[in-house]
Amino acid sequence: MELAGRVYDVITNPSATDDEVRTECPEVEDEAQRLYWRRVVRLAALCHDIGHLPFSHAAERQLLPDGWSHERISRDIILSELSNHFEAMIPPVRADHVAKLAVGPKKAKDLPFSTWERILSEIIVGDAFGVDRMDYLLRDSLHVGVAYGNFGHHRLIDTLKILPLSADDTSDRELFLGVELGGLRSAEALLMARYFMFSQVYFHRVRMIYDQHLVDFLAEWLENSQFSIDTNKHLSITDNEVAVAISCAAKDQTKPGHNWAKRLASRDHFRVLYSRLPQDVERDPDVAFTIGQAAKDQFGDKIRYAKGFDKGGEVNFPVLLDDGKTASSKAVSEVLRHIPVITEEYVYVDRRILRDAERWLDKELDRLFGTKSEEREEP
Repeated sequence: MELAGRVYDVITNPSATDDEVRTECPEVEDEAQRLYWRRVVRLAALCHDIGHLPFSHAAERQLLPDGWSHERISRDIILSELSNHFEAMIPPVRADHVAKLAVGPKKAKDLPFSTWERILSEIIVGDAFGVDRMDYLLRDSLHVGVAYGNFGHHRLIDTLKILPLSADDTSDRELFLGVELGGLRSAEALLMARYFMFSQVYFHRVRMIYDQHLVDFLAEWLENSQFSIDTNKHLSITDNEVAVAISCAAKDQTKPGHNWAKRLASRDHFRVLYSRLPQDVERDPDVAFTIGQAAKDQFGDKIRYAKGFDKGGEVNFPVLLDDGKTASSKAVSEVLRHIPVITEEYVYVDRRILRDAERWLDKELDRLFGTKSEEREEP
């Protein structure tokens, strides 16, 4: 919320906006509108992750009904539980404005977004400069105890601007959140920080298998093997309730999810049988998934497959050059053109059969290259 307010103050400063911005976003020149939308932006940033499940993203894809995500739950909570609170503020704030900025147009395709609302949603959820991204990189690097996620966020924020950018292969220009040339290095540092945090922390092989074991536990512990999308039930289950359930189930073999809870509590996680290798991917991009499927056919429930994917530096934003013109970040930054897509894939096996599985893989690996699985389920 604090970062969102700071970004908003910088990009809506009337003295820092040009005629094109003032024409398409007249709210910039209206002080009452600027103050109103500042409150909306800060509230949206505060509520952005209110729909997260326990332990964040770990179980979202597998344990929510089709079509549901934490953004959709956030939106429901804002429009139901929090609506009266926003309307009771002086002056009142519209809950639908908060909901739109909190989740953004990609996650609320059924809602109309003005140019102004789309730009303000970028402050929170934007791929390039969203404060959600800034915050979790800084916060996670601090608490994990690594330096990967650090970057000059103060300098970056001070150089942000609303700028035009031409759509690919057209002369049409739209307004986006961009950066002055002097802040480009800070923008590069942000995206490099993201690359290193994903490759070294979020997609670490041990961290990823604990996500799998947590899902295994929750699938047995939760009613109907899914989290409820009912707002009251959602708000009643937090990390604390799940942690207590794991602790209790680990000690009592009659409890649902006992075996997985015991693994979580005693750090008895599955071990890596195979990890994605560049030379293998050159031969067969799907080899890790194929190995995972074949290993599961051979060893059953003692196998897990996990994939982590992040698009890395594949973002595009406008950069204000020294001559007053704007250019695509892809055109002016050599660094951003070369930040790779991050993909990590692992096949895990129960450590008790690790040696047997390794011997099996040694014999089967060459045969599995180029083998197409009949049904592919993305992790």
